[in-house]
Amino acid sequence: VTENRSDLEDLHLYATPREQRFRRFASLEFEGQLYMTPYDFIQAVTSDEPKHAKKWRSLSKQELNQILMETPPVWKGSSKLFRNLNEKGVISYTEYLFLLCILTKPHAGFRIAFNMFDTDGNEMVDKKEFLVLQEIFRKKNEKREKRGDEEKRAMLRLQLYGYHTPTNSVLKTEGEDLVPRSYWDTLRRSTSQALFSDLAERADDFSSSLSDTTLLVHFFGKKGKAELNFEDFYRFMDNLQTEVLEIEFLSYSNGMNTISEEDFAHILLRYTNVENTSSYLENLRCSIPEEKGITFEEFRSFFQFLNNLEDFTIAMQMYNFASRSIGQDEFKRAVYVATGVKLSPHLVNTVFKIFDVDRDDQLSYKEFIGIMKDRLNRGFRGYKPIQRYTTFKSCVRKELYSR
Repeated sequence: VTENRSDLEDLHLYATPREQRFRRFASLEFEGQLYMTPYDFIQAVTSDEPKHAKKWRSLSKQELNQILMETPPVWKGSSKLFRNLNEKGVISYTEYLFLLCILTKPHAGFRIAFNMFDTDGNEMVDKKEFLVLQEIFRKKNEKREKRGDEEKRAMLRLQLYGYHTPTNSVLKTEGEDLVPRSYWDTLRRSTSQALFSDLAERADDFSSSLSDTTLLVHFFGKKGKAELNFEDFYRFMDNLQTEVLEIEFLSYSNGMNTISEEDFAHILLRYTNVENTSSYLENLRCSIPEEKGITFEEFRSFFQFLNNLEDFTIAMQMYNFASRSIGQDEFKRAVYVATGVKLSPHLVNTVFKIFDVDRDDQLSYKEFIGIMKDRLNRGFRGYKPIQRYTTFKSCVRKELYSR
């Protein structure tokens, strides 16, 4: 990889946004394939750009084996797993896509995800079943590939998957063309027993040339013979969601137990397509002049709610609020009915003050849903600098002048 650096930089032009982000944050290379460290992954989902310019460091077989030997088993997992591993781990591109799926899914979806892999229905997932993920995501990626120089595209596939992929895929059957909206949809639409059985039979073919990774060793042991039960799978997914939220929270809390309402708004609006974010910040500062703070439990409960946004949307439509604004009580009730998550009155009030642009204590349902759906695409939109008012007086002054 390092010998033909200029040629490989050109591959960026043939990469999809997800592939570009993975290549930008990945820091390791082994036998032509790129990998992220756990630290790289955390950076990729919490930062706009890597803190330092990335140079792919080539791993020797001995170095890789040492990293894998130090990987803890799944029963030793925690919400600090990725931080504890830091640079001592390797994450492939397909695992990166899988981990991204986890970050935006409700806890109820964890059982669906587990059942996707459990092709024989024995309530356990083995390494061979899990490796089907590689082929499913590879096929999904083929449908998003940019057209161009076939040789360059082949080089890009080698970087991402570690082997040259054939032009025809085992996922596509005659007369069938899967075009789902997301990688999660790809998994959901690929759960038929016949399709998975077919893939499982071929798993040995497309996994024989793949190297073990930190995730595979963590789940299935150093010999790859262990099986993963749902409890351990659930705990891993819940820990990962918690860990990323803790990192975001701590980056603003400065060691305190709370973050400010304005910092909460910064995090909420960070990866959205909102053009004029400063107006939302101004609105919050004028509406909540005295800072009370948002605790981590409040912070975590809100993002658990966001991961259930689809169910909340359905609930709101059933309330017949789809075309008009709603109050705080209706909002809080709908969140609980749809998701089982209880949001504190202060948190709900803060959310309303952020999005209640006309200050009538009503929330624009369509605008809120649109922005929050965009927020779930974390990591694929750049961080936009947000203007801050230096004093509360300037906020009041602007309000007076607008009247």
